[in-house]
Amino acid sequence: MQPPIGVSDFHKLIQFRDTKGNPYSFVDKTLFIKELLDNAIDVTLITRPRRFGKTLNMSMLHYFLAPEVDGITTQALFQNLNISRYKEYMDRYQGKYPVVYITFKDVGRESNFETAYNSFCKVISRIYAKYQYLLSSETLASHQKKIFESILEERATPSSIQSSLLDLTRLLYLHHGVKPWVLIDEYDTPIQTAYMGKYYKEMIILMRGFLSAGLKDNTSLEQAVLTGILRVSKESIFSGLNNLKTYSLLHPRYGEHFGFTEKEVTHLLSQSGLNQNLETIKEWYNGYQVGESIIYNPWSIVNYIKEQGKLNAYWVNISDNALVKELLFKSHTNLKIHFESLLQDKSIEIFIDEHITFDNFESNESAIWSLLLMSGYLKANVIEERSQGALCQLLIPNKEVKDLFRILIVRWLSGVDSPTVFNQFIDNLLLGNMEDFSTHLQTIMLQTVSVYDIKGKEPEKFFHGFMLGLIASIDLKKYIIDSNKESGLGRFDIIIIPKDPSKLGIIIEIKSNKNHDPKKLNDPKQLKALAEKALEQIDMQRYSTVFAQHQIKKLLKIGIVFSGKEFEVVHRIETKF
Repeated sequence: MQPPIGVSDFHKLIQFRDTKGNPYSFVDKTLFIKELLDNAIDVTLITRPRRFGKTLNMSMLHYFLAPEVDGITTQALFQNLNISRYKEYMDRYQGKYPVVYITFKDVGRESNFETAYNSFCKVISRIYAKYQYLLSSETLASHQKKIFESILEERATPSSIQSSLLDLTRLLYLHHGVKPWVLIDEYDTPIQTAYMGKYYKEMIILMRGFLSAGLKDNTSLEQAVLTGILRVSKESIFSGLNNLKTYSLLHPRYGEHFGFTEKEVTHLLSQSGLNQNLETIKEWYNGYQVGESIIYNPWSIVNYIKEQGKLNAYWVNISDNALVKELLFKSHTNLKIHFESLLQDKSIEIFIDEHITFDNFESNESAIWSLLLMSGYLKANVIEERSQGALCQLLIPNKEVKDLFRILIVRWLSGVDSPTVFNQFIDNLLLGNMEDFSTHLQTIMLQTVSVYDIKGKEPEKFFHGFMLGLIASIDLKKYIIDSNKESGLGRFDIIIIPKDPSKLGIIIEIKSNKNHDPKKLNDPKQLKALAEKALEQIDMQRYSTVFAQHQIKKLLKIGIVFSGKEFEVVHRIETKF
């Protein structure tokens, strides 16, 4: 079995063979076409994470609707596929339309607007080149041909570029007497790149003019389909476009057509002789749910098969994490506290506003959660639909993504780029080497903790979340990490319970010096006295009860008091508790 790594052209996938003569394996998604045609929406936007089959499905739709694509006749391509069982759809739609197919995947490498605009113009010029026969059409007026030639030769005015999609659909309708379809893949790539390159406003103006002109009230248009990762705010890019319907991960429609269903994965694994590993595959690559459909990451599945069952982080290694990294590193305390729960396999309830506006990412925490969800780094169960979005239960979808987050969180919370340094910090804690632990913690505090993080009514809550974030990389297969749970006579702050009873159990009680004056140095004796009180609280409240239940033989009790960027640690190791 030959999995199609990186093949996104429908014709190549079903017709071509690899260098050894083996046919590509094909997961038949052609019923997506039927569902799309049945839905009959003027302008459809489908958002899914990167490498979830968007481009392949758009290519498939292109080959279905157009009579020929790049000189390839499409009539016989769909024989024996699922859609061919529906003769009325084949007779009415297959090969019956002119199609304008645009991909903006190449408008995404520029560092400034000028070069991005030139790249955009080249994309439109290449599209126009496919329809040069219109220059010989008797239905076109001379002035229309002049504008056509100016776009083709990349000397068109900005206003002509913005109206180029509208103009092309009108010319195709005039010539063929049939309204064309418009397919736009990766519509949001130029916008994401512009945000990172600091020319977001200029790109929004360009994209808004291009898309609104071509899709709003266009009487020469049959239907349009757009795909991307994010649902960019309608106000910023789809202004006035009232005939647009968006289907994201939170909407059930088209759920089974992007990504692999469990049935499809089971079949592929059976073909490749790897079906005995289904439970492991679920842990690594499953976790997404769209409506009733449980979806696996397709890129990871085909790479897993290609590598004959080798488990690896295939998707996160190719996915562009730059925007996610930037926003996480710049985020504030509340987001960090939420991630503490996620990395402990707990869910959080967050309102998701799907209408993302890039220019308020840094001030709008909801926008960051939306980005993480739509990009495939989280999964959601919808609790309640609301007018502007949905209240969702968010979770990390699988081990592949969780491992990425552990790496990011270490750098985010610790300010340490070297995994070796941070691993030493964790090892010192787990082994009870408190002197080295305190030295590393001091370095981390100085590098990463901001006075702005600490300000507020609940500094203790901040430090609690901060410490949980620092220990988030501890292997949950070997340890149980919990916080704010009842034990003995009260609620402990943090516990680390080894699954091997011979290893060291750890309990941490955290305090904040509420009398801290940022203009004065802290009194070391006062801080140590407060840390001792934290340690006493562990004994008085009998928090160690929970360790006895797990038959832990040795316990490290830690009291930490934080005061601004300073802290004091006291500890005690006990074998009887």
